[in-house]
Amino acid sequence: MYSSVFGGIIVDPAMMLIPIDDHMVHRGHGVFDTAIVIDGFIYELDVHLARFLRSASKARIESPFSQSTLKSILIQLTAASQCRKGTLRYWLSAGPGDFLLSSSGCTSSAFYAVVIDENFSQCKQGVKAITSKIPMKSPLFATTKNVNYLPNVLAKMEAEDKGAFASVWLDDQGYIAEGPMVNVAFITHHKELLLPLFDKILTGCTALRLLELAPKLVEQGRLKGVRAANVSVEEAKGAAEMMFVGSTLPLLPIIMWDDEPVGDGKVGELTMALSDLVWEDMVAGPETQRLPVPYV
Repeated sequence: MYSSVFGGIIVDPAMMLIPIDDHMVHRGHGVFDTAIVIDGFIYELDVHLARFLRSASKARIESPFSQSTLKSILIQLTAASQCRKGTLRYWLSAGPGDFLLSSSGCTSSAFYAVVIDENFSQCKQGVKAITSKIPMKSPLFATTKNVNYLPNVLAKMEAEDKGAFASVWLDDQGYIAEGPMVNVAFITHHKELLLPLFDKILTGCTALRLLELAPKLVEQGRLKGVRAANVSVEEAKGAAEMMFVGSTLPLLPIIMWDDEPVGDGKVGELTMALSDLVWEDMVAGPETQRLPVPYV
């Protein structure tokens, strides 16, 4: 763990602590982000850090460090962990100080990070999804990756109660939005990759990378197009294929939605072709996407 409160990397689990008067703990005044570590490389760290600082700006939290210093800390922490495959999770808080609502009494913002050893792999089995009945966040909070995740937790639990992997939110106009910790994407019967617009939902880093990589399948003639748009429930329910999109998946095929089959009810060929593109980018992509960790 790294803690700016302690001023360095902590290796004793008993000392991996956050002060109880930290406003992220008792007021939820904090933001976070996650990058993955795979085969000794950190994937898309710059993209995740940029989103992290955008979230911090919306939450009115000033980072105690520059983006380059944050990056250096995260690289050093990953190297010290000796983790070759897992997740790198980090938080920026208004900081410790008191138990009031305002952060004006906090002496300084605080930065925390941990590396978690996780043996994730490319998802190839189809899962179930449901339409959530839990109200989704308003656009300001949905587009900010903040620690107020109670709606997300309840939406995930709601899905698990019904034997599904996750739920799908609809926005205030009835369009498809996102899942509680993932984006959603579709393959139409016209062989277009279709994602909801990001104006009311979190801009997923993996979803953005998917949009950058998918034109390769257009060039091969396997996809007809790639677009982001408002997606109606009718259009979504009529899709040939459906998938969740997230960092450790990277694409998870959805074969049942609200107890109805998606397409033919089988894992989609184009879903897996897109998954292969992203997974290959994660394990053997360009230097712009993969940062080598200087283990010692």
